[in-house]
Amino acid sequence: MSEQNTDNATDFGYARVPPAEKARLVRAIFEKVAPRYDLMNDLMSGGVHRLWKRELIHRLNPRSGQLLLDVAGGTGDIAERFLATPGTAAIVCDINPAMIVVGRDRALDRGRVQGIAWVCGDAEALPIASHSVDAVTIAFGLRNVTHIDRALAEMRRVLKPGGRFLCLEFSHVSLPILARLYDLYSFSALPALGAIVAGDRGAYLYLAESIRRFPDQQALAGLMEAAGFDRVAFRNLSGGIAALHSGWRL
Repeated sequence: MSEQNTDNATDFGYARVPPAEKARLVRAIFEKVAPRYDLMNDLMSGGVHRLWKRELIHRLNPRSGQLLLDVAGGTGDIAERFLATPGTAAIVCDINPAMIVVGRDRALDRGRVQGIAWVCGDAEALPIASHSVDAVTIAFGLRNVTHIDRALAEMRRVLKPGGRFLCLEFSHVSLPILARLYDLYSFSALPALGAIVAGDRGAYLYLAESIRRFPDQQALAGLMEAAGFDRVAFRNLSGGIAALHSGWRL
């Protein structure tokens, strides 16, 4: 579980760093890997991340007239799936300008010029009005924030009453045999793949470490309840390699 209960240090993978340093370190990682971020997602998951994101959108069940806020969504893939439902709109918010540029350029290349806004902002202090969006999502971004509790509170703040929050994140494998294989892959093959494709072995070693330090499924559900979300539930995906958490603002 991630340790965020002290004021003088927080987790950065397996390292402990001053809280003010984590955001800078995470930003530096994503600035470097942004151009190949989605390619690496496909390679390191064998494309399975697409199925997980499809499940997120299926659970969200977008409807015409709804506005989505996708936090840490710089490349825009969640927003693009949401916008496949006619009459919807989306805001993509990411702390990293490099990720925003990649996502915005890709959207323009696909002819997407309306219905989507790109905002550079911190998940712990969202530049979004309270009670202004119908749904909030965050996919593979929550473990990178410095204070998970603050980010969850912010995402609840911007939801309209009756709005829904969905978090897709790498989690804790529930099958012992799969867990051993996953550890071998995470700490050997994944950093090597990152070095070859993205030119950054350290970024993907951090990825493996940050997953292990992230709260497990039950602990994250507890943090969501503490932030004020109602009807909190989660579903394991691929044996717990990822988990989809859901909560409502009632």
